[in-house]
Amino acid sequence: MLKGSCLCNSIQYEIHGELGPTMMCHCSKCRKANGSAFAVNSAVKTEEFHFVKGKEFVSQFESTPGVFRTFCKCCGTPLFSRRPSQPELLRLRIGSLDTPVNVKPLAHIFVGSKAIWDEIHDDIPQYDERP
Repeated sequence: MLKGSCLCNSIQYEIHGELGPTMMCHCSKCRKANGSAFAVNSAVKTEEFHFVKGKEFVSQFESTPGVFRTFCKCCGTPLFSRRPSQPELLRLRIGSLDTPVNVKPLAHIFVGSKAIWDEIHDDIPQYDERP
């Protein structure tokens, strides 16, 4: 089981399963939503994700038609994104995990739109868009 929370600890969650593939997304929307060069996201089965505390503090924003970003309305911590067209999956922002995890991202995605000041210095595959 994995545990996570937001910065202000108003929201706590558990994942009764394992993280799926992990990607580093460099798209402009992930940069804006995370205030950083990229977001590190892992696929999680929706049925395995459970709010333990603070569901009333959860908010969401439709950043692109059909893509909803879920975050804490108190502190702004990004938690996951979801697509109604893929109800079985969430894309967890693994920076919100409290449980230490040993994951190696499989790829950098949307590198074609990464920030010009963002330099990638690893040997992980890079894709201009989603592979």
